[in-house]
Amino acid sequence: MIEVLYARGRRFLRRILTRPRIDLPLALGLFVLAIAGLVTLYSAGDANLSLVGGQAGRFVLGAGLLLLVSRIPPSVLRSWTPWLYGGSTALLVVVAILGEGRGSIRWLDLGFMRFQPSELLKLTMPMMVAWYLHPRQLPPGWKDIAVVGLLIAIPAGLIAEQPDLGTAVLVTAAGAFALFLSGMAWWRIGLLVGAVGSMIPVGWHFLHQYQRDRVLTLLNPESDPLGNGWHIIQSQIAVGSGGVFGKGWQHSTQSRLDFLPEHTTDFIFAVFSEEFGLVGVCALVALYAFIIGRCLWIAMEARDTYSRLLAGAIGMSFFVYVFVNGGMVAGMLPVVGVPMPMISYGGTSAVSLLTGFGVLMSIHANRKTHL
Repeated sequence: MIEVLYARGRRFLRRILTRPRIDLPLALGLFVLAIAGLVTLYSAGDANLSLVGGQAGRFVLGAGLLLLVSRIPPSVLRSWTPWLYGGSTALLVVVAILGEGRGSIRWLDLGFMRFQPSELLKLTMPMMVAWYLHPRQLPPGWKDIAVVGLLIAIPAGLIAEQPDLGTAVLVTAAGAFALFLSGMAWWRIGLLVGAVGSMIPVGWHFLHQYQRDRVLTLLNPESDPLGNGWHIIQSQIAVGSGGVFGKGWQHSTQSRLDFLPEHTTDFIFAVFSEEFGLVGVCALVALYAFIIGRCLWIAMEARDTYSRLLAGAIGMSFFVYVFVNGGMVAGMLPVVGVPMPMISYGGTSAVSLLTGFGVLMSIHANRKTHL
């Protein structure tokens, strides 16, 4: 029995390690984005090489996982999906009992690193929704929509309880995108959006006071310029002072004079805007648009329902990360602690993002047409 398992394991490893599965346009876009992130972090962190080295280490780890996952066939990923979803959800329960944290962020301290299980759900959530919908008739009916809603609600509720409302929203969006791409009728989508909208007044009473303050501050940040409105006001000053061409690399006064809080994490995009101006922001947005467009193209070329829904959900989730952080930095959305992908420092975000792109690489290698 042991010999049989060993032989199967060797065949499996040989298969996933010898098949090239890299989408070069997507890989090039991610590489350029990573370089832009390190350059911006070096400036925002006041030339702190240990900060840049830590982020580069995350990129290397993420790239390794990307290469590994990209060589696993989508059919194998699909068979693993319920276990990955169940395991990541179980880890959220462990975090609730044993987790450590600061503010709304909760993690497991493994000794050599801190691990945020909520980051796993950004990938395993759309995987689970795609797995559930794959063998079923599409577009889904109310029964399947209700089951998907339950699959989303359980981990999203556990994450919101930490309380990390920003990540809970992102996880919910990742699952909802997979459901949306399944071909739901627009009248069903309208009813669901209306139902969610009608629950907002009820949900308001369940928010923590600091979460309510963030929403109210968005409407009028000048009402508390030295308190809750400080982040938004300083971020807007940084973005606006960059002008068209920016102040130049390592010349961000808002971060160097410590006016801008969290200038290496949540608000690093404000530093980028101040240093590189409108021209730099447009170039970065174009790079993000290229990556998102490539993800959606991979979804269109996918071989089966599971791959199509998963690839599309990953691409649209990436768009949400960019949109939410950009809107937050510009003062158009509440401060929710969502990092700018591949630019912001810290956590396991870069690792989980690159792992997700590894899934896209695998789907691309097994697409229905080979161009």
